[in-house]
Amino acid sequence: MEKYVALPPPAASRDTSKSPSSWPLKLKLKIITSCLLLGLFYHCSTSYSAPTRFGIGGNPAYLIKARNGAVATENVLCSEIGVDILKAGGNAVDAAIAATICTGTVNMFSSGIGGGGLMTVRIPPAHPREQSQVFTIDFRETAPALSNRTMFPPHSTTSQFGGLSVGVPGELRGLEEAHRRWGSLPWKTLLEPSIALAGGWKVQRELGQRITWFPSLMLGNPDWSAVFAPRGRFLREGDVIRRTNYSRTLATIASEGPDAFYKGPIADALIRKVRETGGILSHADLENYRVKVEPALQGTYRGRKVYTSHAPGAGPVLLHMLNLFERFPMTERTPLNVHRAVEIIKFGWAARTKICDPAFTNNTKRIDEISTKAFADLVAANITDDRTHPPHYYNPEFDIKTDHGTSHTSVVDHNGMAVSLTSTVNLIFGSEVLDPETGVILNDEMDDFSTPGTPNGFGLWPSPYNYPEAGKRPLSSMVPTIMEHQDGSFAVAIGGSGGGRIFGAIFQTLLNLEWGLDASEAVEFGRVHTQLLPAGVDADFGYPEHIMKGLLERGHTIQPTPPVAAVVQLVIQEADGNIFAASDSRKNGIAAGW
Repeated sequence: MEKYVALPPPAASRDTSKSPSSWPLKLKLKIITSCLLLGLFYHCSTSYSAPTRFGIGGNPAYLIKARNGAVATENVLCSEIGVDILKAGGNAVDAAIAATICTGTVNMFSSGIGGGGLMTVRIPPAHPREQSQVFTIDFRETAPALSNRTMFPPHSTTSQFGGLSVGVPGELRGLEEAHRRWGSLPWKTLLEPSIALAGGWKVQRELGQRITWFPSLMLGNPDWSAVFAPRGRFLREGDVIRRTNYSRTLATIASEGPDAFYKGPIADALIRKVRETGGILSHADLENYRVKVEPALQGTYRGRKVYTSHAPGAGPVLLHMLNLFERFPMTERTPLNVHRAVEIIKFGWAARTKICDPAFTNNTKRIDEISTKAFADLVAANITDDRTHPPHYYNPEFDIKTDHGTSHTSVVDHNGMAVSLTSTVNLIFGSEVLDPETGVILNDEMDDFSTPGTPNGFGLWPSPYNYPEAGKRPLSSMVPTIMEHQDGSFAVAIGGSGGGRIFGAIFQTLLNLEWGLDASEAVEFGRVHTQLLPAGVDADFGYPEHIMKGLLERGHTIQPTPPVAAVVQLVIQEADGNIFAASDSRKNGIAAGW
């Protein structure tokens, strides 16, 4: 079964050399602003050539080739804004900040300043014989001070919707810290494109679809209908949408810095709205929020260095899975190799149940060992080539034995500085709490904590190490990752969205690259997913039939599913210096480069 349909003639890349994306940033901002005032943004933005291929879900997919830098996000406007920042003299951190703020503006169902995330940043060596430095910034939301492990009744939805589900937002503090350490352009410059966009842009396909998924919210709640159904009907693709108050909020933050979000009138409005909708967020929670910065978690895979996020992110899980798979010969994609990958994903899920915020456990050894080769030695002997097993075989630590609204940005600049940044409001449209004064949509990250006896919004069963506590960061499947070639040069920046499907999707995309696919093919190829409970394996519609037959023969239960659940953004650089970028068509993303 074909994984995509190539368009004749097949294009190797999208040529951006003569497009408006090559214009200076100030000129483009003036043109964009003028177009927005007329509600004609798409008529003034870059036009795209024919797609390189169609993705497995039928959306157009593009392979972007560049020499100087590239940005892969889930929205073409944001990818291009990131590249504009690079062209204006900014570095990868600047571009990632601008692109992330943009995504939270136009794809507000995925992320925004009302949420949080994780970031991995590669600082290239100053001299050829030196090593790069790679850091992670943890700007995950934290539990408010009044949180406790029994705050959500079993089988309640209060951890998913309403004010009680809101964790302390960390995105702006994370972006601020990255900019303070490594940014080169003024903070205000990085927010200006999104301020202009928020004033009015045309609804794109992905937003137009998602608005219709929430009819009671969009049509029945005045906070939401004022933006998404202003004339008593859903905005449709091509209609002009305006987030006027959000534009003002961004303008204030651009001028006064992120402190304006955590103190003062903006903070007052957010606290008031959260409290009105049943929440416990306080001014002290906002003012006391702190990010965590530390050297990235390191590992190796077939001789290449891997840098990724620490717990409570899924970095240890990804390294564990790579440590297991490197024990097998890397031949072509076969039913046996995919079976091994599925089994390794199951062991990854079992390891995930042992992870929590390290600051809230007296046994960090349990977490620290997951990413080691020695731990993989112990687990590898349990991988059987002839069959799969019941969930308890993989030794998960659920308290009983029986991440979706997220976005990702991958960037590399001409110096080899790279950023892999995942930001989220958790479920689609977060907590479904929109503060009308500021235009901010607030996260429902408290659902990433465990509730005894109850799966969360992604169907993930609770871990006994992940119950809510004041100031605690919840367990996450986010895994922003950077890899280097054996000579120490930049190789890969990768990450994704899709809740508990993220690290499995990243793992499979990296395997696809090894199996000889180009960046776009690796992102677009169908995926499988398993998370122990519920038992079984999801397989994207269109996944190769002979592979699924091989899985069935080994005892797997296969459930065909629409290919929209996990979304990957990828930038790679080959030994010859060519850069390739791909944004996942599952979310109608398009990367950009120059």
